[in-house]
Amino acid sequence: MTLVTIVTPSFNQARFLEETMLSVLHQDYPHIEYIVVDGGSTDGSVDVIRRYADRLAWWVSEPDRGQTDAINKGFAHAHGEILAWLNSDDTYQPGAVRAAVEALEKHPEAAMVYGDAHYIDENGRVIGRFPAAQTDYRRLRQGYVHIPQQAAFWRASYWRQVGPLDPTFYFAMDYDLWVRLAALAPLVYIPGQVWANFRLHSDAKTISADDRCWPEMLRVHRRLGGGWFAPIVFKYYLRRLVAPYIRWKRKRLFTNG
Repeated sequence: MTLVTIVTPSFNQARFLEETMLSVLHQDYPHIEYIVVDGGSTDGSVDVIRRYADRLAWWVSEPDRGQTDAINKGFAHAHGEILAWLNSDDTYQPGAVRAAVEALEKHPEAAMVYGDAHYIDENGRVIGRFPAAQTDYRRLRQGYVHIPQQAAFWRASYWRQVGPLDPTFYFAMDYDLWVRLAALAPLVYIPGQVWANFRLHSDAKTISADDRCWPEMLRVHRRLGGGWFAPIVFKYYLRRLVAPYIRWKRKRLFTNG
């Protein structure tokens, strides 16, 4: 049976961490290698991790250089043929891992598959739906992403060709990875299957630091030789214009439900 490695990076997320870990440990797929990489939390997170340590393949709690560094550290210990990471405030839906494995078996041409994701609030209530859609290398380069990171699973064979994540990225390391993977093989969207929950709350960087995402996406664009008159550049300036409204709308989602 195919081994799936899942990495959870975490730092001071004790209030959500147990729910995240249980959403992995309660999957009905039996061949999961679960790794938790904590950045030296001081809020009781380590107590949560120790509670389930006997069910983890590896874990550590020590200072690191942030989320991207933690993810890379986790995947350096991975043995799975399929990889994914789940942030410590997000969760999987029951059956998600099995469905992802089946999707990759059905699509041998794919480097990665991804399903749908719900937005949830800090209490776990569903408050919306991530706008997932099929994309490809060309559309990714144009800024048409529509991939919920929480619901993405990719083949380790491709990770070995394009990884690790660029540690200089704070926000767009997943976008950078998607572009690298899509340059080699298709990314396949599995519509109608909700695999994960994307939590919106006041401390989430999607809320507090969203303005750092698009400049990092432009770095990927420029690294690949993209010009200043490309669609992604236009989208960047449009995003800057509407960013206050988007942040307000997201905050309204999790504050009003």
